[in-house]
Amino acid sequence: MARILGVGIATLDIVNSVAAYPPEDAEVRARVQRVGRGGNCANSLVVLSQLGHDCAWGGVLADEPDAARITDDLNSYGIDLGPVRHLAHGKVPTSYITLNQQNGSRTIVHYRDLPEYRYEDFQTIDLSRFGWLHFEGRNIADTARMLELARASRPLTPRSVEIEKPRPGIEQLFPLATVLLFSRDYVHAQASSDPGYFLHDMHRRAPQADLVLAWGEAGAWALSRSGQLMHSPAFPPPQIVDTLGAGDTFNAGIIDALVRRLALTEALEAACRLAGRKCGHTGLNFVGQYA
Repeated sequence: MARILGVGIATLDIVNSVAAYPPEDAEVRARVQRVGRGGNCANSLVVLSQLGHDCAWGGVLADEPDAARITDDLNSYGIDLGPVRHLAHGKVPTSYITLNQQNGSRTIVHYRDLPEYRYEDFQTIDLSRFGWLHFEGRNIADTARMLELARASRPLTPRSVEIEKPRPGIEQLFPLATVLLFSRDYVHAQASSDPGYFLHDMHRRAPQADLVLAWGEAGAWALSRSGQLMHSPAFPPPQIVDTLGAGDTFNAGIIDALVRRLALTEALEAACRLAGRKCGHTGLNFVGQYA
């Protein structure tokens, strides 16, 4: 197992489960409401912690009541909050999520009133303590500097970057990672719908990295540094209950498998199986509940 540092956001999630997604200007009753901690990076760390890894989170929190929900949850999974930047004022990022019980889909309205994690915050972390570094692809200029520092000071430590959204300048992160984790939404934003073509195009931009692309119900694809294209099917549960956090779970599955030195093709299948298991369970506290 490895000591893993994740840099990104944690959020307060307010999740309303409804019988079916409402049309515009409708008034519907939520069947269930839950309030908890979310955020891509934090979600992945929670899953990795359940898989036996020693995790730490680098992000920003404000001194306000909702931050306590986030810290209490992360503390419950043993995640080290030492790298966190604390601010006296502000509001933690909040996601208002509508979960469709008909098919498990989720629609998210996100609000944030906090600055991003800075290079200056990252610079204070002792990177020699970690065997894997994971970054959300956000706050691009500072994240590029973080990756450059990590590459220069700890060249043998793997650096994974999640590429979820087409943020301006995000492509400058590609040459700095050893593993790039792409989303289907990012591919579609590039006017592409062919996973293999997309990955081969990205390989020309980042030949040093293993490239991974999650594709929902169609499974996932990967392209190794040597140019080998591979695919794993999805492994859906008997009933899809909750897809919220499935992509973050998939990313955690890739990191876990590569830390355990599985081949990329094995890591792809393991991550798809893990994400499928999560979709049959509400929330992320699921890893130990299945064989």
